[in-house]
Amino acid sequence: MGLPLDLVLVRHGQSEGNAAMQLSRAGNDDAILEVYKNRHSASLHLTEKGRSQALQAGKFILNEFFKESIGFDRYYTSEYLRAIETAGLLHLPGAKWYCDFYLAERDWGQLEACSETERKEKFGQELQQQIDEPFFWRPPSGESFAELCLRVDRVLDTLHRECDGGRVLIICHGEIIRAFQTRIERLSQMRFKELFKSNNDFDHIYNGQIVHYTRRDPGSDTICPSMGWVRWIRPTESPATTSGWRVISRPQYSNAELLNIVR
Repeated sequence: MGLPLDLVLVRHGQSEGNAAMQLSRAGNDDAILEVYKNRHSASLHLTEKGRSQALQAGKFILNEFFKESIGFDRYYTSEYLRAIETAGLLHLPGAKWYCDFYLAERDWGQLEACSETERKEKFGQELQQQIDEPFFWRPPSGESFAELCLRVDRVLDTLHRECDGGRVLIICHGEIIRAFQTRIERLSQMRFKELFKSNNDFDHIYNGQIVHYTRRDPGSDTICPSMGWVRWIRPTESPATTSGWRVISRPQYSNAELLNIVR
């Protein structure tokens, strides 16, 4: 058993929570208080911009994956409403979706519904710990990124059993996609920390962004036993941008390199 030939991950379009957090970071906390009033993050909808982003992602996927084939063998979405809404708005012909709670966004515990001001005032020490050790750090009453990766492992196990050699589409969340990246590419916690702190636009995962993993060599169509190549596409930008294909190389360390990491 192996992974699918193609695994395509899509981050949902902009949600009410995304928009409110952007305003909070700009100094306006009112939207956060209103959006999360008596609501869990799972019930947040897409904004008008988010619905537009979903439609744009759908057009790209139709053009890229449906021209000469039936599209995908399996369709999955997170059970959070913003992901379900994105999946439906892709308007993919013949799609039959499986909802999977393992694909839910990371649980941020007490930080979930906090404004930027409240986060800094109440949880300043905890947020500093996140900067120091973002992979293992756990939000108060929430879920560490390491624990999130264990959830993604359950999804990958299912894909191994049920989708060997097929094409799979998953609609989910930014940190879930990062967890897929971490497990498929076997990123170390040191590399994760670099990505967490990076200001490079190429390292971010934006609303509506598509991440495509494949076992098929883009140059020769040779099939490999494991995921060997990855690219990302941002169809929501004008014009759409892409990273191009990148070879996946699982990191290995000599004794000296391990000790150098410690130093």
